[in-house]
Amino acid sequence: MYKRIRDLREDHDLTQKQIAQKLNCSQQVYSNYELGQRDIPTDILIKLSNLYKVSVDYILGITDKPKRY
Repeated sequence: MYKRIRDLREDHDLTQKQIAQKLNCSQQVYSNYELGQRDIPTDILIKLSNLYKVSVDYILGITDKPKRY
């Protein structure tokens, strides 16, 4: 899941700081999500899903298809 959120961010040409601003958290907190040093809260998973237009299942690694909507 951690690699997947990094890959999604990079695929959208966004910085950690830009994503952190959209999630209303610090860049350090977001960095910890990508590094797997901090659990990602459900509300953040939902925000990331909406931001990237992919399912939460895709972010969590349950499915390999992004299921864009």
